[in-house]
Amino acid sequence: MPALLFLVLLLSAPLAALAQSASAPDTEPSGPSSPPPVQLGPVVVEDKPWEYNRPTRFAHSLPEVDGTAITVTKKTSVEKLDAQPTVIDNNQRALFDRLPGIVIAEQQNPLQLNLSYRGLGNPQESEYVLSLQDGIPISSDWIGFPTLYYLPVPQTLDSIQMIRGGSGLLYGPEPQPVINYVSRLPSAVPLAGTTEQVGGSDALFSSFNRLDGTRGPWGYLADYSHRRSNGQRPNGAFVLDAGDVRLSYALDARQTLGLDVHAYSVSSGLPGFLTIQQFQTDPHAATTPSDHEWVDRYTAVLRYENAFTDAWRLQAKLWTGTQDLTTRSDAYTGQQAQSAQISDQRFYYSGLDTRLLLRWAAANALSFGTTLYTSRSPWNIFNDADPQAARDDRSGTPFYLDDRTTRYGALFAENVFRFGRFHLVASARFEHEEIGVDEHALPPFLHRAPIQRTYYKNVPLFGLGLGNDFGRGNETYLNLAQGFRPLRYLDVASPFGNFDPGNNPDPTKYLTYEAGVHGWPREGLYYDASLFWVRTQNRIESQTLGNGASVNVNSGNARSRGFEGELDYDWLRLTAAPAELHLDSFVNLSLLEARITQSQTRVNPADPDSPSLAGNTPSYAPHYVLKYGLTWRRTGVYQLSLVGQTLGSQYWADNNQPRRNGSGVIVTPALIPQYTVLDLSGDYRLGRHLRLLGGVSNLTDRTYYSRVFFVNGGIEPAPGRTFYAGAAWDF
Repeated sequence: MPALLFLVLLLSAPLAALAQSASAPDTEPSGPSSPPPVQLGPVVVEDKPWEYNRPTRFAHSLPEVDGTAITVTKKTSVEKLDAQPTVIDNNQRALFDRLPGIVIAEQQNPLQLNLSYRGLGNPQESEYVLSLQDGIPISSDWIGFPTLYYLPVPQTLDSIQMIRGGSGLLYGPEPQPVINYVSRLPSAVPLAGTTEQVGGSDALFSSFNRLDGTRGPWGYLADYSHRRSNGQRPNGAFVLDAGDVRLSYALDARQTLGLDVHAYSVSSGLPGFLTIQQFQTDPHAATTPSDHEWVDRYTAVLRYENAFTDAWRLQAKLWTGTQDLTTRSDAYTGQQAQSAQISDQRFYYSGLDTRLLLRWAAANALSFGTTLYTSRSPWNIFNDADPQAARDDRSGTPFYLDDRTTRYGALFAENVFRFGRFHLVASARFEHEEIGVDEHALPPFLHRAPIQRTYYKNVPLFGLGLGNDFGRGNETYLNLAQGFRPLRYLDVASPFGNFDPGNNPDPTKYLTYEAGVHGWPREGLYYDASLFWVRTQNRIESQTLGNGASVNVNSGNARSRGFEGELDYDWLRLTAAPAELHLDSFVNLSLLEARITQSQTRVNPADPDSPSLAGNTPSYAPHYVLKYGLTWRRTGVYQLSLVGQTLGSQYWADNNQPRRNGSGVIVTPALIPQYTVLDLSGDYRLGRHLRLLGGVSNLTDRTYYSRVFFVNGGIEPAPGRTFYAGAAWDF
């Protein structure tokens, strides 16, 4: 087993060196979700150039060792939410504007988040992005059904972290990047809190309330959020409720025990998709006036941290929870619903993540551990004669019944070796995946037997990173890392696929090369620029067999290459302005050239003489993504931001073809057009406690769309211009 052998080699070097030397380096600040670091003595900046101008560096990127994770030589970005006005309503752009290259396929309700990156996969429900909250996966089912129907409320977050390339070696499958939502910690005072009430366009009402504090060894935090709106389209109304509880107890100076509970519920109408003719005539029209979707999610996380010595540190997280995703899709005659189909997917999941960090030989560090995960996910679909059937109505005729299970385990190790200004990181991870499918009822149009089978996959992954600190506050980085996308439930069994019994594709694999330089050479100035190349091998593609069945096979390869850079500067650091006064500007740019290099899938699957997809541009791979903004702020007093993003045109399907109706008329163009969107927002504090909030999303009222549903080619209109205003009371 090459991966296991490599893990042993990684572990042996630092353990041998520790026997010769008990010295340890100064600690770096850990993430906001970690306890205060152990103080090991003063930092000598002259001897450690990477310690220069730390406040600027860590405002935009992660420390070399973040808690028990090694991130040096990996390209990272950090967005601090306190450095921008409060994010209100469903403006997902505001959460990701400062993170380069992220593409959002926007929709008007908060049911799901659709992210893509570097053309590595369709953004539908962020299936190709690994999303975490405080290091815990938040997908519906992390391995078998990695969709995202939950997004932490922005007011509960301290920051958003983004790790590219070798992120899979840190946290697990999905290609890249990792998006980690870092929750706020309790205040250091005995009692603090806030209540925020905001109203806005489309009958928006948003309420956020929090109490938190620290008393002796105890830390506590509790919050509740409520948001509702009528939406911009008929049947676009939604109601969202969410709450969090965080408790921590310091057992002694080195040990902390914590419990986090997250609850989330959203109920929303589904206005439906439009053709291009409908979108141009009335982008606010609804084609499914009765469809509805409900999401309920509850998760509990038990945390334990122990800094045994100055050299050893342990972090362990045990989590469990459940999510219920129910959709009512109605059958229509004109605008009148005649019947309904209730689709209910339930997810019961549990996991354990244990990591140890060893600092050895004065400047090196080893991180190693294991992750275990299990889930059960029944999927039941019923046809119901009642077009207004309730979400829990199971009186209809079974259409599809499937009991699904996941078993997953991983061993991993990374070591950073430092040689003066140079550093090298070696990484290895071994993944084991099992997904089980047990179908009981099939749709009548599927001419196959139910699939009742367990699929096993073992995947070794390796990575290598090199870096050099030069000058004052500058660093080069080179990272080579493997990653993979695990086999999903829908790859092997689906109510929409006539799969052959021999269907058993391998996971898609990725190899990322990234070389760049970043720096923080003066206060308030941060830059990062890199070139990347991502090779995608064994893309899973559907092939039609002669008997009318289909099989998913590994028949496709692709590559994505380009440039990604960001520049941030606080212009008032050039003047004698007070330290609390800032004029922050940022710009980030992603240039992408992506191609499908090999494929057996045809542009027109029904025509065997049709050309293959080879040479096409993958879906959702715009040639450029440009984001920019300016924030004027006085710490603790006011913030005013004007932020914009410009995305190039992009294909919504890998075949790069428009969608046509039965008469050959184009109903969805092949390309999503280029668009530019601006947002204006601000906070202003009156006195010690009162804070005013206001803003305009889509300032110029641009009519556009950035999402086309890949199944039917339907257009989802993006949100138009909306206003909000309100107040918060902080104490």
